[in-house]
Amino acid sequence: MNKPRKKPMRLDDEVLLPYIRSITDKRSSYGYRRVTILLNNQLMKENKPRVNHKRVYRIMKENDLLLQAYRKNPMKTHDGKVITLRSNTRWCSDCFTVPCANGDKVYIAFPYPELRLEKNIFSF
Repeated sequence: MNKPRKKPMRLDDEVLLPYIRSITDKRSSYGYRRVTILLNNQLMKENKPRVNHKRVYRIMKENDLLLQAYRKNPMKTHDGKVITLRSNTRWCSDCFTVPCANGDKVYIAFPYPELRLEKNIFSF
């Protein structure tokens, strides 16, 4: 006959919160995964059960202890306005390639002195 399983011992969230707060106060740059590692090390020293990282995330989220989301490349937008300090400083250009018979490519680039493209029609 099989023995009934013992229900695993589980700590309440109120018991874990002071541990988590003490870790985040000392190490404010640690996220929930690092906090979980330090918390489990501390709990193992006291012979208490370990805690899952998802539970630590939930507790930290409920108590506003999570770090702000960090983006490696913050998006920078350009509003499309170009400031010129004096005349004849804002130009645009165009370029194209011409394939040669021997397989090489010749790059041709030329500037437009104005931004009105309808006046600048080139023929080759």
